[in-house]
Amino acid sequence: MKIIGCEVWPVELTLAEPFTIAYMTTDKAINYFLRIDTDDGISGFGCSAFDEEVTGENEKSVGAALGDIAVPMLLGEDPLNYAAILSRLHSLLIDQPTAMASVDMALMDIVGKKAGLPLYKLFGGAKSSMVTSITLGIQPVLQVVEKARMWVGKGFKALKVKGGLSVEDDMEKLRRIREAVGHDILLYFDANQGYSMNDALLCMDTLAKVKAEFIEQPCDKKELGQFHQLRNLSQSHMPVMADEAVLGPEDALKVIAAGGANLFNIKLAKTGGIWRAMKLDAVAHAHGASTMVGCMDEAGLGIAAGLHVALSSTNVKYADLDGHVEFIDDPSYDAVKIIDGRIYPNDGPGLGFSL
Repeated sequence: MKIIGCEVWPVELTLAEPFTIAYMTTDKAINYFLRIDTDDGISGFGCSAFDEEVTGENEKSVGAALGDIAVPMLLGEDPLNYAAILSRLHSLLIDQPTAMASVDMALMDIVGKKAGLPLYKLFGGAKSSMVTSITLGIQPVLQVVEKARMWVGKGFKALKVKGGLSVEDDMEKLRRIREAVGHDILLYFDANQGYSMNDALLCMDTLAKVKAEFIEQPCDKKELGQFHQLRNLSQSHMPVMADEAVLGPEDALKVIAAGGANLFNIKLAKTGGIWRAMKLDAVAHAHGASTMVGCMDEAGLGIAAGLHVALSSTNVKYADLDGHVEFIDDPSYDAVKIIDGRIYPNDGPGLGFSL
């Protein structure tokens, strides 16, 4: 099998309403889509959803990485030799993991289609669906509480609350949300690096009282010892998750060397795709830490790729795969299904979706 053609194109995706986290507000996102064609008649698809704050990439750099570096390298290659291809590509796109992720997805899509199996079954088949959280952006307290009620009314069983701008507001939101939705709903909290150590400790105490699952990336991503320090200083025993501090498996090892985290958030756009995401999960597992598969503001196709990783591993405890839910013009929206708060893949081969 040989790669005979590639097509790259950007798509502007529009959110139903603006979305705010600790370091930005956005109402749209650019995703690059990639199609890889083979002489066997099989085509694979992937997408790139960048976040400049997290990986340093932007619309221009992703487009150039795909068009000028990845595509010329792919032509003539056997996509079934994906390990060798991705190893070489990683060395060329060391600072462009989101661009690499779309190539990885498309190659893995071809592998699954060639095998006639969905990727999650090909890679382990640990689960067939998962509970996914739905994310509540930063808004005034009353609006966030109403949003929480709305999503629970639509069947979601897990809410991820964004914060990091004001610890007092965040603690009030958490208390009010728990009162509004009851104790059967899972609560996650993400500060997106917005807290000082003292703020994080205050919030962790409230999180324990409302029986939340974890706090995610509370402090600056450069402070690799924060996760260990917070666990030692806090009396709450609240699990602490690393996100922005960890792009790939190498970064997980650095966090572990600095004392470790309870949990690691795996996002394909950070790691460089499925192949390296599974390596990160293996490193976390060896450390005794579970993982969550999360997402950027990305199209359903990218969400599907993340879901296949999550379903393939016994070590993935959480899914935060809602990045596509509020896009009103996503051409790959139906690459996954969310029913009563659980996310399901399409059971076709590969990623289960073609454009």
